[in-house]
Amino acid sequence: MASPWWQAACMIDEYAKACLHEELQWTREALVWKLDGISEYDIRRPMTVSGTNLLGLVKHLATWEARYLGEVFERPFPERLPRWQDSDGSDLWVAEDESREQVVSFYERACRHADATIAELPIDARGQVPWWPRPDVKLFTIMVHVLNDTTRHAGHADILREQIDGQTGVAAGCHEPIDSNAREIHRDKIERAARAASTPRRAD
Repeated sequence: MASPWWQAACMIDEYAKACLHEELQWTREALVWKLDGISEYDIRRPMTVSGTNLLGLVKHLATWEARYLGEVFERPFPERLPRWQDSDGSDLWVAEDESREQVVSFYERACRHADATIAELPIDARGQVPWWPRPDVKLFTIMVHVLNDTTRHAGHADILREQIDGQTGVAAGCHEPIDSNAREIHRDKIERAARAASTPRRAD
């Protein structure tokens, strides 16, 4: 005998929540792994004209995951966070008196708090994001948003880390070996294609 439709719907909801949560957990770990084995200077130094840096990405994600999967669902993070109204970009870089360990530990605590929210609430739990044009949300919406934000910044971290020491890879234990000669050949091929495409072609 087939299960009633509402039981099937609950199973689908739980499956969707579990899939999103597992992907979020994996992406968090991959992001933090990008800090391994590099100096205090390199994890902090601005690598783009807008100041993007590795440790700042971790600090930023910690701040907003604590907020999105905390106060949005009336489960405030137990530590003081800057008010969202006062957001000034300071969550995107790390001051000299903030250690790597402090920032990573903050992220870990924020993730545990977020994990508890995800575990305790149904996927259709309602919340409020006052800084969004449409503030009424559900847990599903916020899980997708946080996963998207984390994935985007993990991609930034991939590029920053490659710029620092050439290391690439999607996760701990998945290092791609550095073959400088092969990389140079590959890069030169792409450069030649780009230059050729930008050169005006003569009409026949």
